[in-house]
Amino acid sequence: MDGFQRRREQKKQDILEAALALFMEYGVQKVSISEIAQKANVSQVTIYNYFESKHKLTSDVFGYYINKTSDDFEKLIHSDIPFPEKIKQIIFNKKEISKQIHEEFYHFMMKEYATEGNIIEKIYVEKALPYFAKLFEEGKEQGYVDPNLSQEAILFYVQMLKDYMQREEVYQKVLPLTEDITNIFFYGIIGKKE
Repeated sequence: MDGFQRRREQKKQDILEAALALFMEYGVQKVSISEIAQKANVSQVTIYNYFESKHKLTSDVFGYYINKTSDDFEKLIHSDIPFPEKIKQIIFNKKEISKQIHEEFYHFMMKEYATEGNIIEKIYVEKALPYFAKLFEEGKEQGYVDPNLSQEAILFYVQMLKDYMQREEVYQKVLPLTEDITNIFFYGIIGKKE
């Protein structure tokens, strides 16, 4: 990649980062292209040159956020930290994100999530399922996950949760419950044993 292309990609990423930060704080509707341009230190014309419309930018920000989250999860799964610490980081991360994300942006993401052939579904199949399989296998090896549970049963449970979360009447209620749901997923209703 030559210098021009590198600068172009950096500018695009700056726009995506600026838009993501603003959408997370204020939602999509209240944020203008001029505010995004100002935060990214670019002109409004530059944004339209890269993204054509606010709708396209919003869609690309959604994809950027999902890929970024997936990359962070992958780094955590492949890290050398112990299994319980990985689980704590996953739970803590979910709690922090649920506090930071604007409800309107969350609903936009969940509507996208509920559409056929969406980016979350693609990443879920290609990356998340294999990462979860690796995480649970590691948990079994280290004695934290019941070795009698089959990988198929665990992944079936994950799939049930995912399918249920795609329903509009469900995802509208989930945001404030994110930490509790994640705790139940990893520790059950009995809770974490010290």
